[in-house]
Amino acid sequence: MEILKVLSCLLDYPGEVVHSNGEAIHQIITEAELETGLEEKLHHFVDMQLAKDLMDLQSEYDALFERGRSVALWLFEHVHGESRDRGQAMVDLMAAYKEAGLEISRHELPDYLPLYLEFLSTQGLENAQGWLKDVEHILGLLQCRLEKRDSGYAVLFEAMLSIAQSDIQLDEIRKQIADEKRDDTKQAIDKEWEEEEVTFGADSLEKSCDSAKNRPSESQRRDLDIPVNWVGFDATPGQVPPSKSQPSAPAERM
Repeated sequence: MEILKVLSCLLDYPGEVVHSNGEAIHQIITEAELETGLEEKLHHFVDMQLAKDLMDLQSEYDALFERGRSVALWLFEHVHGESRDRGQAMVDLMAAYKEAGLEISRHELPDYLPLYLEFLSTQGLENAQGWLKDVEHILGLLQCRLEKRDSGYAVLFEAMLSIAQSDIQLDEIRKQIADEKRDDTKQAIDKEWEEEEVTFGADSLEKSCDSAKNRPSESQRRDLDIPVNWVGFDATPGQVPPSKSQPSAPAERM
């Protein structure tokens, strides 16, 4: 599944790897037997990336993915938020990587999507499709949010869903996020980091608890008896219902 390795590289922080291997990347895309329209869009995306100065590309990447959480590339950010269930999900995914023979640095988070795609590239088509379907609700949400921002990166998520043969209804997601406010504006970022009012006395604890911004919702805190807990995130406006698929067991590293 070299195409998944290519998608991983294209979605990761821009570096010399892509700029130095443009011809090989185009060849892999051509040989991946994708839908004609999708193949053309991927070729166009790669050409656009190669045409840009690397520093400009890195700056654009930071502005897109490093501000706010709505298009974050950490999968469990969209599943568990700040709940403690996220830690157990990380452990479960790490165990799946280890079982497949993939060792990652202690500084890497296993739910980082480019790393997840690198793992799937070793698992063969059938298993890779299963693992992609496990997160299709996240991939669809990210694709629609990136489309709304007129970002070329949306085509990478379109490719992932196509490879997974997903039948997720993107139009429904687009309707749900139509009125969603962006969280990467200066005002939104300032609000996220603004200091809480300092209070004293008997009312301080109650006020602190009532005004906590990052408390997990009840749906985020649900304990689900599955190996890797992809589902259970809060289906508030701007989010999509969880996938009903169950994670497939990883195959041996090919």
